[in-house]
Amino acid sequence: MPQHLPKKILILSVSAGAGHMRAAQAIEAYAVQDGGQGPRAIASHLDVMAFVTPAFRKMYTDFYIKLVNKAPALWGYLYHATHDAPKDSTMQRLRRGVERLNTRALMAQVAAFAPDAIICTHFLPAELLSRALREHQLACPVWVQVTDFDLHRMWVHDHMQGYFAATDEVAFRMRHEGIPAERIHVTGIPVMPAFAKAPDRAQCAQAFGLDPQRKTILLMGGGAGLGSLDTIAARLLALAGDFQLIVLAGKNAAALAALQKLAAQYPGRLLAQGFTSEVERLMACADLVITKPGGLTTSECLALGLPMIVNSPIPGQEERNADYLLEQGVALKAFDGVTLEYRVRHLLEHPEQLQAMRAKALALGRPAAALEVLAQVLGTQA
Repeated sequence: MPQHLPKKILILSVSAGAGHMRAAQAIEAYAVQDGGQGPRAIASHLDVMAFVTPAFRKMYTDFYIKLVNKAPALWGYLYHATHDAPKDSTMQRLRRGVERLNTRALMAQVAAFAPDAIICTHFLPAELLSRALREHQLACPVWVQVTDFDLHRMWVHDHMQGYFAATDEVAFRMRHEGIPAERIHVTGIPVMPAFAKAPDRAQCAQAFGLDPQRKTILLMGGGAGLGSLDTIAARLLALAGDFQLIVLAGKNAAALAALQKLAAQYPGRLLAQGFTSEVERLMACADLVITKPGGLTTSECLALGLPMIVNSPIPGQEERNADYLLEQGVALKAFDGVTLEYRVRHLLEHPEQLQAMRAKALALGRPAAALEVLAQVLGTQA
């Protein structure tokens, strides 16, 4: 008898911030992975912003990034205002109308792929597809993966096949918003297969020229409200204690150059890295991570059992993420450079607290989240 062909899964995301895209990439990576009898599914991941007008793309992505960086309080106001606004308000109807006019090319692409199921890791495609389902322009089931430890009402739409929540509390909020309990699945937030098992610390440290026996702190990304990365790094390196520091500057060439100059002043103590595809291997070297509390980054830390200091969360979803991590005992919060210095000093002087945080992080981690998502969508066992 002929074998059944793998199902076709379309994963839709939006490149407004990296987290939504990384969740989609994680689901795609597991879908095309050999599950023992070939790939689990035929998968395609599309960025909705690739199918909109340049003006809409600039407004949706560039405006968002500028707002959270330059006017976080305003973003916080908009986050709460849009959550509380009635669905039939003038503001909401205008927003949905603009989105529909600018995403017709996306709907053509969806039709061309002819998926058996669609997974949305951003609320925009979920909202567009909800309308398409209501108007019988789409027949396949649509699933929604929420990518924070919070639920904004813009994620909640009619006609969705199911929802994937990071925690029981998010699932509770989904039920409160009227989503039927049988359509809600607590899976965690999808992370890449590389986070399924912690890489060997000694091997990773050797590859990066680090000492696997020394306490290691990993500083990731922007550091909004705490000054530039090299300033934060210099402040940390001035602390007493035998530890080494890894700083990820991403695509910020100026920050990387400043960090490399600083590294020359602290031989053997500072590793400065630009954009890298080996984040999990650098995390494997770390005892503590200093990071913004994005849903994906913090889920990666939890998957590897890494305690965190979360710095200056932007109002809205990052504040809610930070609250969750603090309540669970896996993170401390720093809102300025002085607080950060105190938190780091405290954890270095109290290794038993760091170890307790690590154990709690490991217990919370959901490294197989993407597999659980696919099991539900494909109707198979995780």
